Amino acid sequence: MSEDQKRQLNQQLWNIANTLRGKMDADEFRDYILGFIFYKYLSEKMELYANGILKEDKIKYLAIPEDTKQGQEYLEAIKEESLEKLGYFLKPSELFGQVAKRGNGNGKHGNAFIIEDIQRILINIQNSTMGTASEEDFDHLFEDMDLNSTKLGKTAEQRNEVIAKVLAHLDKIDFQLEQSEIDVLGDAYEYLIAQFASGAGKKAGEFYTPQQASKILARIVTLGKT
Repeated sequence: MSEDQKRQLNQQLWNIANTLRGKMDADEFRDYILGFIFYKYLSEKMELYANGILKEDKIKYLAIPEDTKQGQEYLEAIKEESLEKLGYFLKPSELFGQVAKRGNGNGKHGNAFIIEDIQRILINIQNSTMGTASEEDFDHLFEDMDLNSTKLGKTAEQRNEVIAKVLAHLDKIDFQLEQSEIDVLGDAYEYLIAQFASGAGKKAGEFYTPQQASKILARIVTLGKT
């Protein structure tokens, strides 16, 4: 990842932190951000994989009509392959970008109430893994994300507005999954831990080593061995 790309990533993460700042402790909003980042990552990986499967049919995953017989047949076939390859499954309407658009006025009826949608989708992600080799990996994956917490807002409408803003900021980040050498997810995680490690406790903060220090230690350890 170039320095310019990293700055853009960090700026969006900082914008999200500003949206949540004052509503909860740093380690709490870090957990929300990381949860949404992982949801976005799973969505983009799902879409990329599904588009690869559909390439010969010359259609995109988002173009599949979920309410038709043909669309459902496509989804069943993709689900089977996705569970085998990725270990989970998301329908087109459940992808992060689609939910972000609905929450920020890009749907047919203006800003939609998306909290219940997100809760259902996160449960669906976990449920899709049941009986598969990845079930244990996804167990309790999003349990730290209480979308009904009054810390996000006193009313459901206020909470929905905050969450929609967070999704809008994250939606501007391109995870560039097509480029295997770029690890946006890792860079985002490292940035958040670096910024909010003081309150992280055993979840991550006390084990965090800044990248610069890690590089120096690696050079010392390998000195004279290459």
